[in-house]
Amino acid sequence: MDPTPDALPDDDLDVDAFTTAIESFNRFYIRLPTLEKLSFTTLSVLDTLASAGGPIRLTDLTRTEQVSQPGLTQLVTRLERDGLVERRPDPSDGRAVLVHLTEAGRQVGRSRHADRTRHLAPLIARLSPEQRRAIAGALPALTRLAELGRARPSG
Repeated sequence: MDPTPDALPDDDLDVDAFTTAIESFNRFYIRLPTLEKLSFTTLSVLDTLASAGGPIRLTDLTRTEQVSQPGLTQLVTRLERDGLVERRPDPSDGRAVLVHLTEAGRQVGRSRHADRTRHLAPLIARLSPEQRRAIAGALPALTRLAELGRARPSG
């Protein structure tokens, strides 16, 4: 019998329960109040550019952000007008456009991170020492899981 996609060989983790916990946390986390009042899609594009380590083609952003080409073009136009990104021709393909994150765009991400840290710190302080240690122990695995997810070929 073939294992189901959510079953692990040694059943050491209930993937369904893990998914539920992550979804519940994400619903809370993405709604944390912040000083930067920007849309989720705007913040996602800025975060994608920040974590990419360099400029990204507009067409690649369309895939990663799951937004239509016209919708993303409009968003990038607004971000460029606000000084958060710059569009430049791709030197390897004159027909393509590269989107670069500006220092102001990077600052939005740093500000959002600081806001979230400020809101999470008192909540984490209310956890038991065992719960804080459990979260600390899970950080390397969660980081690796995110790396695996980012490296997964899109399809």
